[in-house]
Amino acid sequence: MTSVYNTLQKYWDIYDVQRERVTKKIKQFTDADKLRRRANQQLAQQQPTVSDIEMDAKKLLHELRVHQIELEMQNEELLTAQTEVEASLERYTELYDMAPVGYLTLGRDGAIQQINLRAARQLGIFRSQLKQQRFSSFISVDSLPVFNDFLSGVFTGKTAQSCELTLLPADRSPTLIIQFEAIANDDEQTCRVILIDITERKGNEEKLKLANLVYQAIGEAIMVADADNRIVTVNPAFTELTGYSLQEAVGQSTTLLKSGHQNEAFYQIMWHALETTGHWQGEIWNRRKSGEIYLEWLTINTVYDDQNKVRHRVATFSDITDQKHAEQTIWQQANFDSLTGLPNRHMFYERLEQEMKKSRRVGLPLALLFLDLDHFKDVNDTLGHCKGDLLLKEMAQRLLNCVRSTDTVARLGGDEFTIILAELQEQDSIERLAQDILCQLTKPFELAGEIAYVSVSIGITLYPEDTDDIDVLIKNADQAMYAAKDQGRNCRHYFTISMQEAALTRMRLINDLRNALVERQFWLAYQPIVELTTGFIHKAEALIRWQHPTRGLISPADFIPVAEATGMIIDIGEWVFREAAQQAAQWRTKHHEQFQVSINKSPVQFQKEGNGHLAWFEHLRELGLPGESVVVEITEGLLMDAGALITGQLLAFRDAGIQVSLDDFGTGYSSLSYLKKFDIDYLKIDQSFTRNLSPDANDLALCEAIIVMAHKLGIKVIAEGIETQEQCDLLMAAGCDYGQGYLFSKPVAAGEFEKLLVAG
Repeated sequence: MTSVYNTLQKYWDIYDVQRERVTKKIKQFTDADKLRRRANQQLAQQQPTVSDIEMDAKKLLHELRVHQIELEMQNEELLTAQTEVEASLERYTELYDMAPVGYLTLGRDGAIQQINLRAARQLGIFRSQLKQQRFSSFISVDSLPVFNDFLSGVFTGKTAQSCELTLLPADRSPTLIIQFEAIANDDEQTCRVILIDITERKGNEEKLKLANLVYQAIGEAIMVADADNRIVTVNPAFTELTGYSLQEAVGQSTTLLKSGHQNEAFYQIMWHALETTGHWQGEIWNRRKSGEIYLEWLTINTVYDDQNKVRHRVATFSDITDQKHAEQTIWQQANFDSLTGLPNRHMFYERLEQEMKKSRRVGLPLALLFLDLDHFKDVNDTLGHCKGDLLLKEMAQRLLNCVRSTDTVARLGGDEFTIILAELQEQDSIERLAQDILCQLTKPFELAGEIAYVSVSIGITLYPEDTDDIDVLIKNADQAMYAAKDQGRNCRHYFTISMQEAALTRMRLINDLRNALVERQFWLAYQPIVELTTGFIHKAEALIRWQHPTRGLISPADFIPVAEATGMIIDIGEWVFREAAQQAAQWRTKHHEQFQVSINKSPVQFQKEGNGHLAWFEHLRELGLPGESVVVEITEGLLMDAGALITGQLLAFRDAGIQVSLDDFGTGYSSLSYLKKFDIDYLKIDQSFTRNLSPDANDLALCEAIIVMAHKLGIKVIAEGIETQEQCDLLMAAGCDYGQGYLFSKPVAAGEFEKLLVAG
């Protein structure tokens, strides 16, 4: 503060010295006696010699001339003094305005009486507009009481020499924080004021306060060391994390926390980075005061002095032990199967890609095995999913016991597993492993008091022999696995090119099938169902046909399984029903009012349509047809898997008057309980029983037994595949109700079938 007053006094002193020097000079030249003597001396030199002028006149003239010279000399001196004063004032004003601080004079009431350019700029207004404005009009509301008290104290001598105020500049420039210093003048009516802009200083102070607050409150530990790696200071988070207080840490070496888990090579790399770049960060194991080892993420930055020498090193670190555990858990969940602990699909792809690269590098082939449990669904359905999970866990362990430690066993999901056999020295080892797996998995599984038996189908493909593409390799193994299932399951099958060709054919079939319905390539054939005792044709089975534009007639045996697998059977089945119902309406009107059309409904339709049967009922109402105008044909497999959804649909058909026919009876897991539970109306004896019928054949006895059983339950029987009159006679003698086969007619188009009705 003393320096500020010294600066203020300097500007005042400059002005006072100049004023005093000029005043003395004016007094010097306005002294009367000296002025008269000088005038007389000058006049004596100029006085003419006139002989005829009287002495009195001469004296008078002399006096007048003296006075004239006195005035001229006085005027000249005054002009010189004025010039000097103006020059002095100009220099003073320049110093006054260009002062590094604001300077002004205030009255007792706070009115601005005099102000320099710096202060005017601080107040954000032109100096010409400031005359007699009150300084308080530029002060924030919060600072106004401080200013009023301070100004009052200046004139009473009861206040400090300075205070801090917040200015609100008139030109709306940013707010200023100023140090306001004042001294009362001798007249005690005014005071001289200095305004020092301390905005930047206050901002820096706030930043320092904030930095200190952050330093104290931050969650990361901070340790500052000197150039000799001695700890200078630490923050509270350091104490909380390590257990060492500030007093315990200061002065210690930075090795205070060293755990011994890192070798010398680790620290050499760290110090090399610090010495060359001034920075290092990474994971490091350290030791708390308690001796506990923890993992931290450490960042070290170097602070240099003006000579670019190390002044301090600042280390910030945090405990990431829990984070690492969480990351490991997440990684484990993302890459490994939670049930078996085996690599999951994601990790399997990574491992396979790595092994393929390695195979190319070392020149040794690898084998990929794709495994799928046979009838695993039966285990879940009979023993429950918990027992099924136990079986999968045990299966994983058995597979691991069969392979080398360098091989990979993975679970892709459900009951699908894969094995990667890397660096094969001989391909015979693949066969040995496959046989070992087949043997191990046929052994009984003990599942918490229950015993279960399963088998496995294995598909095998080789890299790079079969392909060098990872996706194709997996697809090849999958195709080989399905080939094993088609061979009867519980076996292994190697991939062949013919499988690929079959897969391509199937893909083309799927693509063509998507267009077939839109392009009206389907049509219905009808095969008569003949009443054996009368020969009347009152029933027919509707059979779909596909007339491909380039491949010709495609068998339903080729495209129906594909339609079921892709879900396209839903739309195709809906089309078949509507076409057949429309035809039934025509034939009931034109030929026989009790005519029935049998329509095959796929298990997929039952499982995926949900309430699709309600649309059938509505369409029959629109056509004016009763429920008994159509018969729904189903297979035994549907009844085996009949849950609430399927059972509800079958009962809904019964309630709507739609009869149900059970196709291919005797070829599957035939059960009388199904017939009783679902109120079946017709049994169809499969053609495998009728094809070789003869009076002494066992098939005849089976047919007779089926017919008797069905009739006892109130069910009528339809025999399929009748091709000879002998077969027809034997069945009719056994009491069979209806027959169907080439003896009567092959499936024909609606027009041809109508001719049969007319001829009938």
